[in-house]
Amino acid sequence: MTQFNPFIHLDNISNDELIYLNQITANLNETQLRSFVQIYATRRKKAQEILIYTLLGLIIIAGVQRFVLGQIAMGIVYFLTGGFCLIGTIVDLINHKSMTNEYNRKVAGEVMQIIS
Repeated sequence: MTQFNPFIHLDNISNDELIYLNQITANLNETQLRSFVQIYATRRKKAQEILIYTLLGLIIIAGVQRFVLGQIAMGIVYFLTGGFCLIGTIVDLINHKSMTNEYNRKVAGEVMQIIS
């Protein structure tokens, strides 16, 4: 008998994120797991969204992606320096998936503290 995995219904979830979520929620009961999924789904970011924000930062206002990821100080630095003369923004374009994954892991940890 296969067990239902509530995370597969999260929009654009990566395999790495799915594996991580299954690991950290392995000891939760069904009620806690449902609460976790509901809270996490509203707080997580998608890599495609961060890519779009980074592209906007490249064209219009540097640092938008950093503000969206909760990195306010770095967002201000990007804004004031033009994304480190666009080099930082280009690096963020390349690393948008890892930046999103790092943010989502942080959010998952915060949600676990709320649930526990």
